[in-house]
Amino acid sequence: MKNKRIQLTAIAGGLMLASAGLHAQSDDARAIAERLVDEHFQNSTLSREEQIEELLWFAEAAESFRGMEINTVAEGLTTHVWERDVLAPAFEELTGIRVTHNIIGEGDVVDNMQTQMQTGRNIYDAYVNDSDAIGTHIRYGTTVNLTQAMENEWKDYTLPTLDLDDFIGLQYGTGPDGNLYQLPDQQFANLYWFRYDWFQREDLQEQFREIYGYDLGVPTNWTAYEDIAEFFTEHVGEIDGERVYGHMDYGRRDPSLGWRFHDSWLSMAGMGSPGVPFGNPVDDWGIRVDEESRPVGASVSRGGATNSPAAVFAVTKMVEWLDKYAPPEAQGMTFGEAGPVPAQGNIAQQIFWYTAFTADMTDPGLPVTDDEGNPKWRMAPSPTGPYWEEGMKVGYQDVGSWTFFDSTPEDRRTAAWLFAQFAVSKSVSLEKLMAGLTPIRESDIFSDQMSEMAPKLGGLVEFYRSPNESNWTPSSTNVPDYPRMAPLWWQNLAPAVSGEVTPQEALDDLAGELDSIMARLARANVFEAYPPMLNEERDPEEWLSQEGSPKAKLDDEMPQGTTVPYDEMMEEWMAAGTRQ
Repeated sequence: MKNKRIQLTAIAGGLMLASAGLHAQSDDARAIAERLVDEHFQNSTLSREEQIEELLWFAEAAESFRGMEINTVAEGLTTHVWERDVLAPAFEELTGIRVTHNIIGEGDVVDNMQTQMQTGRNIYDAYVNDSDAIGTHIRYGTTVNLTQAMENEWKDYTLPTLDLDDFIGLQYGTGPDGNLYQLPDQQFANLYWFRYDWFQREDLQEQFREIYGYDLGVPTNWTAYEDIAEFFTEHVGEIDGERVYGHMDYGRRDPSLGWRFHDSWLSMAGMGSPGVPFGNPVDDWGIRVDEESRPVGASVSRGGATNSPAAVFAVTKMVEWLDKYAPPEAQGMTFGEAGPVPAQGNIAQQIFWYTAFTADMTDPGLPVTDDEGNPKWRMAPSPTGPYWEEGMKVGYQDVGSWTFFDSTPEDRRTAAWLFAQFAVSKSVSLEKLMAGLTPIRESDIFSDQMSEMAPKLGGLVEFYRSPNESNWTPSSTNVPDYPRMAPLWWQNLAPAVSGEVTPQEALDDLAGELDSIMARLARANVFEAYPPMLNEERDPEEWLSQEGSPKAKLDDEMPQGTTVPYDEMMEEWMAAGTRQ
């Protein structure tokens, strides 16, 4: 009896010591959470105490993974560098999970992802992969269905305050089955950019009106864009002693040239079908799907629109404007080389400008900012081409999204899921937005901090606060294998840019190769869902004579140019309503 009392006393003492240890550990976690909030995450839409509670959830949820090392990967954007330098160390301190957040080229991200999907060999435990690959992820059966995982194996590892309804790009990582396959991590759009200060000059306004018969302003169609490009390149020519150009682009035979085209360029001209986020049945690549989301063709002869008159018009204008109105060196530039050029001060406008370059445009020492650091430039909605119609998407958004594969060991995958949620949590997302200017949460966009930053950002905040922003969307679920099919764009269209073949010839080749790959994949029986089932070829005129896309060639592809004053445009833009 005495021995039993001693035994019980020992057990009780052990429980007390264990309890004390848990309290100490909890106290340590709270101290870490408080310091992280105070040192790194002062800007948040949550209160300080709400942030601390959210961070404490991560510390507790990660308890069984302490000491683990995981590898994640993303492309080289400012946002992802900030995640590597700030978030990964903070997450390790909070949870004991060491994250190596690798920053590599976008093409390398896709190549590694493709290898992991094909071989089942775990290369990275999580990828920030563009949602352009959503069509791939819904078909191969190797990508984790996030909706199902959050309801099952990740039920206890899903942040209670994740608040999916607060994300602005969730629809882009969602399949036709309504399930989420990719969780947005960063987002940026492709907009029109121009020198507001030059457009406001009365002498230039008067000169433009005399030549073209209408007002210099933000172009709403491609004719006006071309007139403005010609005006600054050929009629103005020089401002403050420096040669100026009315257009900027890039044309080097390089993988990034593909982005220039398949990032919705053809749909901006009006090639596809109405429908947001993705044209239905014909998307912004020109790929048609049937009622069961199965791709049936890209060529006009199969009901697609990749080589349709609208697509030919779009490519023709890209090549023509690059040759006539951009700096001569632009033809030999890649995406990365061309991006910083407008900040150098000699470009009047750019129709195809990524907002990812916004931060690079805000340095007070640049020719495109004034002495107080205010931008001399603005961004605005993109002008649309002659084939465009109401209800169609207007342009492109890049939505880098957390993506997971079933080839990753479950414990590593779950630990990576925790880090992914940390990287998009409300405790850190506003700080991340302020660092990289790539928003993912509505609450952050409407925050007081972004209202304060707005005047320095040239229209970025206003763009994301307007409901019209949802008309800019990524590549669609119609694309069955993005890694295999995306390279076909630059490989086939580079000869058109260099003048070796006509745009029609280049697009015929592209459409044929897209169809060929889809037919090959269908024969290989590699898809678990929505496999291609190509239409038999018919006379293209049969398709072009029907309603909708593909569309017959217009008699007049360059109607009268139309513009609108920037300030008036933004008033109308914001008057469309707000999300809140």
